[in-house]
Amino acid sequence: MKQPKSASAWDAFIPIIVLVSLLGAAVYLYGDNSSSGPNQIALLFATFTAALIGLKNGFTWKTLEEAMIKGITISLGAILILLMVGALIGTWLLSGTVPTLIYYGLQIINPAWFYAASCLICGIVAMSIGSSWTTAATIGVALLGVANGLGLDPVVTAGAVISGAYFGDKLSPLSETTNLAPAVAGSDLFDHIQHMLWTTVPSFVIALIIFIIMGFNADVASDANKIDAISAILQSNFNINIFMLVPLVILLALAVKKMPAFPAISIGAVVGAVWAILFQGDLIASQIDTSQGEIVGQFKLIWATFFDGFSVQTGDAKMDDLLSGGGMSSMLTTTWLIMTALMFGAIMEKTGLLEVFVRSILRIAKSTGSLIASTIATCFGTNLVAADQYIAIVVPGRMFKEEYKRRGLQSVNLSRTLEDGGTITSPLIPWNTCGAYMQSVLLINPLDYAVYAFFNLINPLLAIVYGYLGVKVLKLKPREQE
Repeated sequence: MKQPKSASAWDAFIPIIVLVSLLGAAVYLYGDNSSSGPNQIALLFATFTAALIGLKNGFTWKTLEEAMIKGITISLGAILILLMVGALIGTWLLSGTVPTLIYYGLQIINPAWFYAASCLICGIVAMSIGSSWTTAATIGVALLGVANGLGLDPVVTAGAVISGAYFGDKLSPLSETTNLAPAVAGSDLFDHIQHMLWTTVPSFVIALIIFIIMGFNADVASDANKIDAISAILQSNFNINIFMLVPLVILLALAVKKMPAFPAISIGAVVGAVWAILFQGDLIASQIDTSQGEIVGQFKLIWATFFDGFSVQTGDAKMDDLLSGGGMSSMLTTTWLIMTALMFGAIMEKTGLLEVFVRSILRIAKSTGSLIASTIATCFGTNLVAADQYIAIVVPGRMFKEEYKRRGLQSVNLSRTLEDGGTITSPLIPWNTCGAYMQSVLLINPLDYAVYAFFNLINPLLAIVYGYLGVKVLKLKPREQE
């Protein structure tokens, strides 16, 4: 069988040029709706372009097709979680869990501290459960509701949620990426976490200070009358009390116990449905069709909430938008985006086009600082091209591992850099699996909230500064080098 020839630099750039051009055209022509189809088509055309280059270089269509199928297969776990998160949001709206979080948030959170508090709360929760996705879909959604009630900017709030969620996820030993990075680099998990503290904690503290300053300088449009009005709408449509938070407590407990995300979120969604039946009887009675009997009507409503979400008419259009949503169907566009993005990433990796970039970078990375900067740039570029944070950790980690060792650098330097450049930049890209997910649950375009995701922006820059200054860049001992 004929061996495929190596890709040239021009081969590698053609699909990227096609992708960037089409994505730019999609945003220009469709604006905020670009992720609802146009971006997917752009990714498909870029995939076909990369496949044509692969065929030119000697790959068979069967090989390329298998790579695309494998790429999609990698995403199936995330897609299952994504669909179930849609169901969870729907049942938690109907059960009163999200409305209760919003209600109590309005009562206890001072507007001046809100952005910083949102960031800190999400950080604590994500560190406890090891999941930025679950944190954003539960606590994040509720905090956006509170921001609406306080008259604060939802885009800044989304930036605070993303900052906190990824800070906690990055330092949690329960997180998949926190385990993946040291596994790829060959370092110990807890040595990896300890080494990350030097770049992660200062970045988070700086982000908190910025959020505090923004909070105290925000033009807060809320007043007691508005908060009272929103609270009254919540109380008139939902049974609001502390017991409505039990589904959240159960979900967090399952996550802390290290139950895998899909069954944990599934249980959370089912508990939400049960809670709706037990505690939201009046609301359900106003929503159901009783032509086939009350019990059948309740069953149909709960069933529909899982696949099509929940909607309520409160008499206030903004509150209707806030308190309606969810359902597996709401995640289908995001699922489509993830599948097309990973098809493109799989073709780029299989045909060796990604490797071309890394080889080019290593030629100019002479110093330790430039090597770390190059690793971060490669992770970010892989997030852009391959559209998945796991690929953005595995591929650069695999390609840079020997170079770090050759230069006498401990493996924790690489594992930390993989997270500084790969994990936390993924939610800033709309077509990345993480960016697409965050948009689907927070309903805000990543290009909008990225400006305010201060932790995610500062951390990679601080890591590069550390690299050039030689701060906490650990060298191998002579015996380890041998």
